[in-house]
Formats: sequence, structure tokens, C-alpha cells
Amino acid sequence: MSVMKESLYALSNIKHRYGNGAITLDIEALSIMKGSITGIVGPNGSGKSTLLKILAFLEPTIEGTILYEQENSLDQEAQLQRETTYLLQEPYLLKRSIYENIAYGLKIRGKTERMKERIYDALLRVGLIPDSFANRPWHCLSGGEVQRVALAARLALHPKVLLLDEPTANVDDESAQLVKEAVLSVWKEWGTTVIIATHDLVWLHEVSTEIVSLYRGRVIGKEAENIIQGKWKLEKGRASRRFSDRQVLYGFCEPYLDIAAAIISPSKISITRTEQIASKRLNVLKGTVTQLMLERKTDCVFVSVEVGDVIIKARATIEQMKNNLIYPGTEVWISFFTENLRWL
Repeated sequence: MSVMKESLYALSNIKHRYGNGAITLDIEALSIMKGSITGIVGPNGSGKSTLLKILAFLEPTIEGTILYEQENSLDQEAQLQRETTYLLQEPYLLKRSIYENIAYGLKIRGKTERMKERIYDALLRVGLIPDSFANRPWHCLSGGEVQRVALAARLALHPKVLLLDEPTANVDDESAQLVKEAVLSVWKEWGTTVIIATHDLVWLHEVSTEIVSLYRGRVIGKEAENIIQGKWKLEKGRASRRFSDRQVLYGFCEPYLDIAAAIISPSKISITRTEQIASKRLNVLKGTVTQLMLERKTDCVFVSVEVGDVIIKARATIEQMKNNLIYPGTEVWISFFTENLRWL
């Protein structure tokens, strides 16, 4: 694992909008450590792609300060773009050979020394044999191969920062695994800082050193928070949300709040196979385990539990999982105190 000593990015009071539209990002403070693998998570429309573009210095903000290696990035964007590279969710290739596609970025940035060596190394990292693929035309690739070539073009640059927008979302399983392995290889060998926006929580929990949760353009936590949306009812300071299986979640809040969603940390949720008794302060919900995810940095397990129409994630130790014999398909009870709900 890379040793993290200092922040690479420090964002403060960032606001962003497209044109005259609504605010898309409103971030009071966010730090990303040098040499980290940072996952950006959140529902669609939460601002993940916009944040990546800002971190790649491709999209301006309307307010706020971005420090990069402790220096203000203002008026330095063109130079800093040469230290970062950004992979779109649906990349496109130039109408030329695979070799020339990868060489293009190297030529633009003036990195032509040992160019062939860089290109072949990048192809090997994404699982493409150079002698077979280098001279192929752009249109003779599958969707997964296009994604891998696009990633190879960025890896050939040896960037300080690699920003990825849903890199495994639209590819086959083999390509997804090769993309993951390639990203991990440059992080381990070069100390590249990797920032990933993805819904692939299994991968993130396996490799990330930190996670940032976004909701409606704001940072709401430093892990994959549970965001419980839907129709909330508010009566006399008590909020309730009924699930499709008729179970009800309760919380207390100020009567004037206009609730869009509730959030709760997986760390605040207990999970057991023994039925619990609900109370005014304690929510107890019955559900079925759908997925287990190992978080390697803590050796804890994230347990996804289906409760009606919602998936709720809880965190447990490996020992707790073994003692309770919890596995996918298991019927469980999750519980948490109402005061641990936060409102958005």
C-alpha cells in the first residue's frame, strides 16, 4: 500500500454550475491525499462526473479555492492538466491505428522519448498483446477493448493523477477485471493518485484508501453512506418512510424540515440473525442479505440487506459474520438508533 503523507488536493468553498442553471456542486471542504485511491460514490445526478472534471482542471468553478500540492491552482490549469488524465465513461478513439491512438497524447504532451516502449507497456497493462493490437484500426475492437485502449492511452502518459468515470460500467467481465488490474498496477508501481467515480462498490471497498459520498452536489460522508430516498411523511416532529414490504422506518426531526432523504452510516447499523425488539429510539428492520463486500483496509465486511424496495448497507467484523453465520440469502434483522439518522 502507498504511504500517504500529505494532501494532493484541498478544496474549499467550491461552487459550480453549468451556464445559468442550478448549483451542481457545493463543497465546503474536501481533501484528497497524495498516493490514495479515492472512490467517489453517490446516486445519479449527485455531481460525481462534474467533480472529476474539476479535479482534472477541465471545468472551472464559479467560487472557491483549489490547492494542488499546497499551491493555488488558479491560472495554473493548463500546466496542471499535463499532470492529470481523465477517462470518460464512454470514451472514443481517433480514426487511426491503436498505436497512433495511444501515441497521440504522448505527442501532444511532448513525451516522445521511448514512446514505443511506453505504448507497448500500456497495452500489456490492459491485457492487450502489442504485436496483435498495435497496428489494428480503431473500428476493429469490441466495446471492452475500446475501453482498455482508451485507458492504455492515459497510462502511457504516466500521470500523477488518474481520474476514472465509471470505468467498468459498460464492458464485459473480463475487460472490467483487466481495467481494475491495470489501475492497481500503476498505483502500486508509480504511486499514481487514483480517483474513481463508480457504482462498483465491491471493487471500491476492496481497494480504496478513502471514499467520498456525494448527494445533490454536497459531500455527505467519508464512506458509502446509506441514502434513503422516497416519500417521507412528517407529523409532529416524527418522520416516517414506509417500504414496499410495509415495514416503516422512523426518525425525529424539526417540524419545519423539508426532507429529501435520510442518511445513516453503515457503521451505525447492527446486524444479527436474532430478532430484535423495536422501540421509540430503535429502528428494527427485517431483510435479506444480497451481497457481502470485504473492506481490506479495515478487514470489515459491508453487508447489503434488501428491505422492501431499498438496499441498506451495514458494517460488521469478520468475526461477527462468522459467529452469526451471515451469508447471501440469509434472513437478518438490522437495527439503529433514530438519532443516528441525518436529514438532507
